[in-house]
Amino acid sequence: MVVQMGKVSKGVKCSVEGCGKEAARSLPVDKVTSAGLKVQSTRRAYLCRDHYKSFKKATKGEKMVEQWRYRA
Repeated sequence: MVVQMGKVSKGVKCSVEGCGKEAARSLPVDKVTSAGLKVQSTRRAYLCRDHYKSFKKATKGEKMVEQWRYRA
């Protein structure tokens, strides 16, 4: 018997407006909206593979700055 934990493994749909694909990742809504994606949910944003890829591209520069800041 396989026990599923979390909404992504249970088959929740993508939270981006106009998308109905199955979600692959779950992220905080404020991070997703700051990346420029329009999300319908309030606490967690569930993203499909395509929207997660665009989220990563949009936040790539911010991640590099954070790494530089904390590097010794």
